[in-house]
Amino acid sequence: MTGPSPSPTIHDLAVVGGGPAGVAGALTAALRGLRVALVDSGARLGGQYFRHRGVPGEPATAGFARFARQVRALTERAEVLTSRQVWAVTREADGFTAHCLGGTAVRCRRLLIATGAHDRPLPFPGWDLPGVLTAGGAQALLKGQGVVAGDRVVVAGTGPFLLPVAAGLAAAGARVPGVYEANGGLGLARHPLLALGRAGEAAGHLAALARHRVPYRTRHAVVAAHGDRELEAVTVARLDRDWNVLDTRRVPCDTLATGYGFTPQIDLGVQLGCATRPDADGTPVLRADAAQRTTVPGVWAAGEPTGVGGRHLSELEGRIAGLSAAADHDDGPGPPGLLLRRRARLRAFAAALLAAYPVKDGWRGWLRDDTLVCRCEEVPLARIREARDLGATDARSVKLLSRAGMGWCQGRICGHPVACLADGDQAAPRRPIAQPVTLAALAELTLEEPHD
Repeated sequence: MTGPSPSPTIHDLAVVGGGPAGVAGALTAALRGLRVALVDSGARLGGQYFRHRGVPGEPATAGFARFARQVRALTERAEVLTSRQVWAVTREADGFTAHCLGGTAVRCRRLLIATGAHDRPLPFPGWDLPGVLTAGGAQALLKGQGVVAGDRVVVAGTGPFLLPVAAGLAAAGARVPGVYEANGGLGLARHPLLALGRAGEAAGHLAALARHRVPYRTRHAVVAAHGDRELEAVTVARLDRDWNVLDTRRVPCDTLATGYGFTPQIDLGVQLGCATRPDADGTPVLRADAAQRTTVPGVWAAGEPTGVGGRHLSELEGRIAGLSAAADHDDGPGPPGLLLRRRARLRAFAAALLAAYPVKDGWRGWLRDDTLVCRCEEVPLARIREARDLGATDARSVKLLSRAGMGWCQGRICGHPVACLADGDQAAPRRPIAQPVTLAALAELTLEEPHD
């Protein structure tokens, strides 16, 4: 396929994603002399971690000053295209074309996918009420717009991401009745050396919660949300090790921010035929070799699409990918062993985090037959069970029989819980369109004769 009037410029490397991985990869390749284009959907570079409004005097996320220097250096050496969302990448005779909403098409000989990840929620009764949102959504509102999601905000789920979200909300003036961590509080106790480097960061968030008198409760979860037309209260349950409910209490609130880890955005890689592998928690991620090359020649991946690991690992993988792409361009040296060894340590820490904050099967017991699992298509648990009774053995067959995952989000929200309820492995997404796109944009695409 060809896009609408692509630029005649063919870049040596195009990077999709302007977070830590994408910026590091683009800058590294540009410093090695490659003609680089970086495309990002945001108005400013930074991704989810470095999302800022750009307001003078605004409190900066840790590491933001260094990232800002990288962005300034990148804008002097590469073409940076913001506010452009890539919805498809197609192969061409001389490389690839990234198609963006609005008609922009970026041509390149090599491609680096650094598209990050999105929140992974779990369903529970009432999670479709206005006032219930993801932890990442609450943080994005605060960082990107300076908007506090609510007046009385409960934060719940699992993983260390809950701490900065709650601390940020409390510092911005929200009342936070509690932070509820479904797993235990000593998940990294078996990895003291790996945890040592991040202990100060976690302690800082906990201290901030203590200053605002925000309770932090482990082995607790929100198992139901209540309200007639909007959120008014949540049911908080004390859990056993498998997340089975021991006892409950009701907590008044007008907002709930919840999250159970992250789902890597690998749609573009799957479009191009890149092989995937299951991450430590079973989530499909793009398979990459030691130099961050995917299984498709000319395509690299870095950051969360190759496995969720946080800012430091993402940046390092971006640097390695940039060096590898440059070596592919000029037959120069590849990434040095020092970077590879550091990446191995950071990956070990990421794997330890996934092991410390798993999603336990007990959450299924929080559901009722009428609990919506797929909110877009309003598919309740009862219909999922009916599909199982009819012979569905995996998420795809459940989808075909129940319509779960066929709505606006195309399974981005319900894909993980549906796979769990189907007792099947999580499959890589099969989306020929990575982002919502207008019919006009599709109409502008034409089929091209096959290349010899």
